[in-house]
Amino acid sequence: MHYYKFNIADYRKDTGHLSTIEHGIYRQLIDWYYLDEQPIPEENQMVIRRLRLGSDEVIFLQNVLSDFFVLGKTGYTHKRIEVEIKDYHEQVEKNKNNGKLGGRPKKTQSVISGLPDQSQNNPNHKPLTTNHKPIEEKSQRGSRLANDWVLPNEWKYWANKERPDLNALKVADQFKDFWCAKPGKDGVKLDWAATWRNWVRSTNAPKQNPADIVRLTVPSSNVPDPALEKIKADEKKAAPMPDHIRQAMEALRKKA
Repeated sequence: MHYYKFNIADYRKDTGHLSTIEHGIYRQLIDWYYLDEQPIPEENQMVIRRLRLGSDEVIFLQNVLSDFFVLGKTGYTHKRIEVEIKDYHEQVEKNKNNGKLGGRPKKTQSVISGLPDQSQNNPNHKPLTTNHKPIEEKSQRGSRLANDWVLPNEWKYWANKERPDLNALKVADQFKDFWCAKPGKDGVKLDWAATWRNWVRSTNAPKQNPADIVRLTVPSSNVPDPALEKIKADEKKAAPMPDHIRQAMEALRKKA
């Protein structure tokens, strides 16, 4: 055996009289017994060597063996350890037989309280068991929005169609930040798709920045712009450019 249960209370009750050295010897003997599943050899020299005891510690070994073990034909036996080893092998054999039959037998399901066991009267009838209720309750449990949630394409398509005045990706960022930070049961929802639709419907359209409004300089009506008409009139009244000035300007253009 590579594992055994250790009851501290029982151990302390039976070993309260032991010294520190005797405690160490006893624990090593117990581990040895469980590991090999055999009594401690009667040959003291072998035991002394295995426990690495000094000559002045042999007396402590004798005290422990006389207090807790019984010398028999096969060596020093321990009643409680023998019982636990026997139970262990019986369980191993039981598990082996269950494995040959297809595994551990299923636990019998308890019939719902208040209903007769109809399976006894009708062997072809499947009894109602309590395992149906947890399945139904599980389907009604909600969930929180995942921290790595990304707006699904179909949700984005619906939002663009329902609210073309919104930027679906920006709305999704606000949606995610709000619900991931929502504490407690208020952040748990049964249907996140429906929650998204309600969120989009209730989102206000962004207000237009007055600075983004294009200001028209041309009157919206067909009436001529007075400023434009004045410019045209001034051009007609202006004196023509003298020839010598025009020629000088043309000469400058050619040099450039």
